Parts: sequence; C-alpha cells; structure tokens
Amino acid sequence: MGRLFGTDGIRGVANVDLTPTLAHDLGRAVGHLLGGEHHRVVVGQDTRRSGDMLVAALGSGLASVGADAVELGVVTTPCLAYVAATGDFDAGIMVSASHNPAADNGLKVISGGRKVDDEAEDLLEHLIFQAESLERPANGDLGTISRDPSAVEAYRAHLAEAAGDAFEGMRIAIDCANGSASAIAPELFRGMGAAVTVLCAEPDGSNINDGCGSTQPEGLARTVKANGLDLGFAFDGDADRLIAADERGEIVDGDVVMGVCALDRLAAGTLAQGLLVVSVMSNGGLERAINAAGGSVLRTQVGDRHVFEAMERTGAMLGGEQSGHVIFRDRATTGDGLLTAIELTKTLRAADGASLSQLAARIPRLPQVMINSAVRHKDQWQIDPEFGAAVSQATNVLHGRGRILVRPSGTEPKLRIMVEGDDSEEISEIARGLARLAESRLN
Repeated sequence: MGRLFGTDGIRGVANVDLTPTLAHDLGRAVGHLLGGEHHRVVVGQDTRRSGDMLVAALGSGLASVGADAVELGVVTTPCLAYVAATGDFDAGIMVSASHNPAADNGLKVISGGRKVDDEAEDLLEHLIFQAESLERPANGDLGTISRDPSAVEAYRAHLAEAAGDAFEGMRIAIDCANGSASAIAPELFRGMGAAVTVLCAEPDGSNINDGCGSTQPEGLARTVKANGLDLGFAFDGDADRLIAADERGEIVDGDVVMGVCALDRLAAGTLAQGLLVVSVMSNGGLERAINAAGGSVLRTQVGDRHVFEAMERTGAMLGGEQSGHVIFRDRATTGDGLLTAIELTKTLRAADGASLSQLAARIPRLPQVMINSAVRHKDQWQIDPEFGAAVSQATNVLHGRGRILVRPSGTEPKLRIMVEGDDSEEISEIARGLARLAESRLN
C-alpha cells in the first residue's frame, strides 16, 4: 500500500489492503503510544459489513497492550470525534471509508476530537511495522473491551442545543446514504420538530453510498421538488459531509452552504476575523461573493484537516470544502453533516422569509472543468518541462480571469486538472489540452 496513512487516515479494500491484521497492529500501535494500561480508546464504525471485523481486530490490538477499547457501534465520524473529545477517553478510532464504495474501509485516529497530524501518523506507522515487538502484558494487565452506545446521547444533546427551535414546522427530506446517519438523523430531526421524509436509511452492509448520499444527491433533490418540501439534506457514509437541495430541487454544494452562512455572519458582524477558510478546490465565485461583502477568503491544500489547521492558526470559525465538509469551529473540531444542516437551517430561518434558492443565488458559480487524467507518473508533472510550460502558458492566457489547479490524486494513478474561468468554452479547451498532454508525457 506504500505509505499507510493517506489524506484521510488509512484506506483500502477491506480484507485485501485493509486487513484485520493491519487493524490489530494499529490498535497495538495506538495503545502503545498512549502508554498502555488504564488508557481508554473509543471506537466507532459506519455500516459496512467489514466494520465488525475491523472493530474486533482493533479492540484485540488495544487490549493486547493493556489499553481499554470502548465500542460505540454505528456512529457518525463527528459523533466519534465529539465523544472522544468530551468523554473520559484518551483517543478515538473511527472505522469508515466515508464516501467510498462499500468494499472499501478506513481507519481514522482521533486525538483531542480531531484527526491526528502527520507527525503522529508517521510515528504510528513506524509502530505498526514493529507491532509484534511491542509489549505483551500478562493476564492481569490486559485491557478490556466493552460496548457503551449510551455515550452517543451527549452528542445528540449537543446537536439539539445547537438547533434550538429552527426545525419547528419545517418539511425536509434527508438522504442517509445507507450509512451512519441512518442510526441518528431521522429520530434527531423529528425530535427537533421537523416533518421528515427519509431516504436511503436501510443499511445492509453493502449498500452504503450506493447511488445515494452526498456524492449522488439527485434522488434527494427530486424528492424535495416533487413533494413541495422546504429543503433536503444528503449525507455521506459517515455523515461528515452535507450536500443540500433547495425548495426547487436544485443541488446546493458545500461552497454555497459556506457562502450562505458566511454572508449571514458577515452582515451580523459575527464572522470571526471576517474570514472564510476553503480549499483550493472551492469555486472562485464564492471568493468573489465574500470579498464583495467585505470579508476575505484563505485557501488551503485539499483536505478538511488542512482547513481546520488554517482555521486554528488564523482564528477563523467557519471553513470547509466544496465536497460538503463544513467546519463550524465554535461547535465542532471536524466537518459534521448534521451540524451543518442545523446551521444552514438556522441561517435560512433568520433570513426574513427568504428561501434557500434565494440565499444561494447570492453565491455566483464560475464555470469549472475537472478532468482526471490517467497517468502512471502522476507525481512528476511539476518536473516535466513540456507539461510545466503548457500550464504556465495557459495561466498566462487566462490573465487573471481564471485559474488552473493541477494535483496528483492521493488514492489513484491519476492527475487531477481543474480549470476555472468566466468562459466555459475556453476553459474546457484548456483542460482537454492539458489532459491530452499529461497522458502523452506522464505515461
């Protein structure tokens, strides 16, 4: 698998790349790093069939070095992070591959309510490769494995407190992606006073993210429009993302969600530092809208962890990604789809009768073309003189009217080429040309 930790923990095909042995060794590594005996690690999972297998292996590994594993069962990643940060725990491990297909799975290590940094991942990876040599305490000093789903109640209360009465009388649809949201979202939103139409909340271990959820929200959008609902929310497999649908059945992505919330806070003088933190993938129209309203935008590398780190560094309280990871740092340490749905609805209810489509219209969208170019040598694009010269020439052609972003995929042998600008035909031609050149030069 090369380096075990990628942009979002360890990912791979369950029982092929991501084996019980690897999960067991990660458990041993985490327990050893914490100091073993008397340290408690909370473990959660999404609805994939491989989750039980990997959770069992993690618990075994933790107990084998003296640490105690406390299993929550099926929970969202933000719930796991909240419980790990606010409960009597030293760390957390989430078993989930987020928006990936059911055959995949992943392991995310949480410390202080947030994903651990690169330095900690490097140390854990080193320990994984020498897991067999780590301590093996005698029977009396082994850790325990227990189950405590009640710890989730504190998270439910946290969300309900954040929502207040925002959902009273609202008619909404939710798409749970047959994932973690299935276990909490329907009851949560109904308990807050909404009339809820529920989609894709019948997980069977194999249907997570299958034609549904935040990566395929079209079914949600059709449901909202057909039933005359106020709005809809689509979550991904572990519910750390949100894509919305407005009352007309139009899809509202993470950029627009952030823009709507940021403009509301700018107008009220409550957007910390007047700053919105986004990744390089966010649409330039969002940046134009925030700048025009007197705020500013800071861009980071792709990945919600990088967004969160920049928010901490600058004091910003709102940030996220176009994909639907949105972070409200005054309430959470990670992207949280359920919390984002709450904050968006609160913004909508405070908008003097405006609809979501009206608020979304304030965030223009520049034409944007993304091409995933299949190449063997994806990391060599910067040192290939011909390709580099083509990127520079195309950037000069745009003359500040747009931008070009080239980056290697973190999980596939592909080069991702994004071109954005005012003229859709122009940027499409530029993107296609760069993709053809990449495939000829980098294979």
